[in-house]
Amino acid sequence: MKVILWTILMVSFAFGAKMSNHVWERGETFSGYLDQYGITQQVLGKVSKEDEKYLMEMQSGARYYELKDDGGHLVQSLIPLNKELQVHLFREANGAYGYDITPIEYRVDEYYVRFELTSNPYSDTLKAVDNPQVAQRLSEVLKGNIDTRKLRLGDTISFIYHQKTRLDALYAMPDIKVVSLESRGKTDFFFADEDGDGHPEAAKKAHYTADGDFERKVRLRDRTRQLGMPLRHVRITSHFTYRRWHPILKRYRPHHGTDFGARKGTPLLAVYSGKITYAGWMGGYGKVVKIRHPQGYESLYAHQSRIAVHKGQYVKKGEIIGYVGNTGRSTGPHLHFGLKRNGRWINPMKVLRKATLDKKIRYKKIVIKDAKSYKDRLLSYSESGTTVALLNGEENKRKTPSAKS
Repeated sequence: MKVILWTILMVSFAFGAKMSNHVWERGETFSGYLDQYGITQQVLGKVSKEDEKYLMEMQSGARYYELKDDGGHLVQSLIPLNKELQVHLFREANGAYGYDITPIEYRVDEYYVRFELTSNPYSDTLKAVDNPQVAQRLSEVLKGNIDTRKLRLGDTISFIYHQKTRLDALYAMPDIKVVSLESRGKTDFFFADEDGDGHPEAAKKAHYTADGDFERKVRLRDRTRQLGMPLRHVRITSHFTYRRWHPILKRYRPHHGTDFGARKGTPLLAVYSGKITYAGWMGGYGKVVKIRHPQGYESLYAHQSRIAVHKGQYVKKGEIIGYVGNTGRSTGPHLHFGLKRNGRWINPMKVLRKATLDKKIRYKKIVIKDAKSYKDRLLSYSESGTTVALLNGEENKRKTPSAKS
């Protein structure tokens, strides 16, 4: 990937080519993008069966990059498939176009911020770092744990966050790791999990603990609001990943879903109520059903032998929508189940719940990764008197990446 980035920059400098970035719109397709430049057939003709299914489900809302020559002709483009992999479209020496799927190269910087409250957490964070996304994240971490109306002017907030940058621009949302609040002579700590939710350290909370392992307990959601399993009997054969090394192709490829092993003809169940948005053939996925659910969820059921619903139909949670099969690019009967949230692929197994869940089970433990380490680092920098610092770069560098950059 570094070679690709250097190539883009060198071509830009040498030939006056211009690089621009755009947002991939909802409903926009890879073939439609190629049509804009009249290169659809020469590129799609090179797409392997393995890659076909990845290119059919592009990630809406993602920022992609284009490099064009002085005549406005496309030289290269980098289009994210997810947060780890991208499509690299390029013009070859003979004028023909080719593509590859490559890892996204980005830099991760760690920042420390400390300020005294003069108005509210959002406004003061924005003043300190000039990045509304950081201010938004901080507000989300504090939300639900404290009543911000009770904060007083002069209270001190400190936090550590990670920010990715790509091609000298911000990439993805900032990731807050730990926050401390000094108020009324007391210091409280809040840790953010991998989903960005904040959790207090205090062991007094019924569903939280802050023992030596820095664990927390998360209340399971109401069963009536849970997404169920797409099969009555679950056997996972392949897990979700944003990128994995393909041993045969010798390249990185994503797996945007969970594969469930089952016999051909096994009924497939809607994981939640919703509207059928697609029911038909979809390239390497074979026979597919897609359902749009509330709260931004969209589910996909691939490789079916027979579809039992039609586009526009409304279904209830647990209703049969099709049957396990082996259609499309598949080595044997199974269900490939994909799940999107607000247009982006997510790991289904973090959301799906078995219907046989014991009603008496109301809590489960989840370890917040590296919580103690981040707390120790936060305390160390707080004691040094630093206000804003890039922790893994120039010591005490008093600036953070701006959303305007």
